[in-house]
Amino acid sequence: MSAMEFPPDMLLGAATNTSALGAMVWLVWRHRRDAEQAIDAARRVAAAEARELREALADFKLQVARGYASIGYLKDIENRLTRHLLRIEAKLDGERP
Repeated sequence: MSAMEFPPDMLLGAATNTSALGAMVWLVWRHRRDAEQAIDAARRVAAAEARELREALADFKLQVARGYASIGYLKDIENRLTRHLLRIEAKLDGERP
């Protein structure tokens, strides 16, 4: 047997191993590609949800700020009414015999 002659069993085994290895490489490449696509899709979804959450938080902060402004205004009115009622009470106390 010379260096270039191979038994048929060996050639069939080499061809089978080469095909199996090629299929495995293809499966790994495909799995990696699918995983990268899934990660990119998840990133896009997460970015969109984060953007929506930031907008909702900004709206809530604005609503809270408006509420606090109203509370301050109500406290001012309460103080003015209290002073006015105290003046009325003082006048009534002064008119009693």
